[in-house]
Amino acid sequence: MEKYRVGIVGATGMVGQRFISLLKDHPWFQVVCVAASARSAGRTYREAVGDRWAFDWEIPADVAELTVVDAADVDAVAAQVDFVFCAVDMKKDKIRALEENYARHEVPVVSNNSACRGIEDVPMVIPELNADHIQVIETQRKRLGCQRGFIAVKPNCSIQSYVPALTPLMDFGPEKVSVCTYQAISGAGKTFKTWPEMVDNVIPYIGGEDEKSENEPLKIWGHVENGVIVNATLPVISAQCLRVACADGHMAAVSVSFRDKPSMEEIKQRWASFETEAQRLELPSAPKPFLQYFEDPTRPQTRLDRDFGGGFGISIGRLREDKLFDYRFVCLSHNTVRGAAGGGILTAELLCRKGYITRK
Repeated sequence: MEKYRVGIVGATGMVGQRFISLLKDHPWFQVVCVAASARSAGRTYREAVGDRWAFDWEIPADVAELTVVDAADVDAVAAQVDFVFCAVDMKKDKIRALEENYARHEVPVVSNNSACRGIEDVPMVIPELNADHIQVIETQRKRLGCQRGFIAVKPNCSIQSYVPALTPLMDFGPEKVSVCTYQAISGAGKTFKTWPEMVDNVIPYIGGEDEKSENEPLKIWGHVENGVIVNATLPVISAQCLRVACADGHMAAVSVSFRDKPSMEEIKQRWASFETEAQRLELPSAPKPFLQYFEDPTRPQTRLDRDFGGGFGISIGRLREDKLFDYRFVCLSHNTVRGAAGGGILTAELLCRKGYITRK
């Protein structure tokens, strides 16, 4: 199989580094272009990253010697690639302008950024949950004047543990959800080396995260109507998001009330039998199974369980009755794999399989 030629825009940051790591030996994708800020352009990727490489393993050899391109030089990137992953660190208006510029240059963009998530013709995808939303790309292409280019985004890392756990239960009518997330420092692009203030610490605020955690699930659970995504109106979600002294892995403590309360056995059965479009399409990164439930009340644990399914799977535990809601439980996802770069890669696999991304 001839591989798709892939560019990483924002390649020197932590999420860009995770993209590069996960794409090593990918069966469909080959990184051929790395782009970053003008100050990194012209240097090899190894030189541009320097001592900021965030992982214990080495930079993949085939990427280390690539010359970094200025991310603003869209023509230079577009000439080399079939599509790009975008993980730049810029203000939202500049990110949207950059991503739309790539799309108008007929480069499909799979974005880790939040700048375009609220746009009704931009699909925000968890492939196991709302693969059908990608059909709105046709509306978006008309708006942007594209034939081949478009923007697709992955949702915020904070929602990717509890939204997959709630989705198999949607026909029971969840009406109210209270969630508190405990988010690793890699979600801020940090390590304990670069953020020593987080050692032995918890910060009860992550800018914009509460709002994303309350609003983005409603787009995931929405439906396509007249070529755009119409958000769901329920459940009402109340979220608090905390930064905790953990390297990787976002945990969520969830309480939920239903219109039609299921039994605990029904909930566990739904989680155990949940089959998704990503698995049916045999996407290379799709975990099998997608969800796992622990009867052990001490699990899931971040260090033990964040790498379930190669970091693409979701772990759930501690399902029990709640005194204010119907039930409560905890969930865990790997924030830079499932929640960031890996989620983008899985979305790109879906878009390739469905024919929205093609080789030039």
